[in-house]
Amino acid sequence: MRLGADHVLVTVPATSANLGPGFDAMGLALGLHDEIEVRLVASDDVTVEVVGEGAGEVPDGADHLVVRALQHTLEAAGAPLTGVHLRCTNRIPHGRGLGSSAAAVVSGIVAARGLLADPHVLDARTMLGIATAFEGHPDNAAPALRGGATLAWSGPQGPRAVDLEVDPRVRATVLVPDVRLATSRARGVLPDQVPHADAAFTAGRAALLVEALARRPELLLDATEDRLHQDYRAEVMASTAELVRALRAAGLAATVSGAGPTVLVLAVAEQRTALDTVLSDLLGDLGADRVGGAGWRVADLAIDGTGATCRSVAQE
Repeated sequence: MRLGADHVLVTVPATSANLGPGFDAMGLALGLHDEIEVRLVASDDVTVEVVGEGAGEVPDGADHLVVRALQHTLEAAGAPLTGVHLRCTNRIPHGRGLGSSAAAVVSGIVAARGLLADPHVLDARTMLGIATAFEGHPDNAAPALRGGATLAWSGPQGPRAVDLEVDPRVRATVLVPDVRLATSRARGVLPDQVPHADAAFTAGRAALLVEALARRPELLLDATEDRLHQDYRAEVMASTAELVRALRAAGLAATVSGAGPTVLVLAVAEQRTALDTVLSDLLGDLGADRVGGAGWRVADLAIDGTGATCRSVAQE
């Protein structure tokens, strides 16, 4: 497969997985984006510049996750490997449950597709499969690729995803703490088995969530209840658990975003006053230190309906 471009720009959204009961299956793309610039160079050199989140922390060479995903995808497509200059402008917080690793993987895959002379060799299912191989499950990768809300699963035909309708009145608010939590630690506290009643309860709520997102946002509080993972994870994110409980007690559909520790609130315009009042009481002005010893940043985000995009610099 020939390369058709040597310089592309990729934009990829943050994502929130699970949405309460949709554990390892449901995800939502959010209006917060990383921007990745990929330039191929006529050598074997790999250089990485990072601005914003992760600067000075993530690898600056071939081990960088975007580079690994990019080169793996080019190789899978039968394209020649060359040197790469990568510039990442990162806005998605790392280690907070907002899909930063999925965004990196997806941006590398989408960049590779944009560099190919025939990008159609990498269709949506192939890209999701590559992303899932990197991530381990497709719940963040699917909305990062497709935008909006998605339901993803893995089966005999590999990872697959479908789009879920989202009522245009629904907006997301994320409460991002100043502490991080490794996904491996959040997963490590989950039990191997759960009571049958809890599994049945959560399955019912996941089904209800599809309807609540699409047409009945007044049901989001009930629809985001979960008994599979959030209570078990409270021991490693006490501040998050406390904030989720307080928001839900006020009638707001709050969940742990992904593996945490960010909190996601899904609300409609009529709930904004109540949400602002509760946040003011809990966090004070500008997210002051009020909950469990953690400081919090609050951001109101649109639902990203597009997913990852790529454009060739040469075509601008």
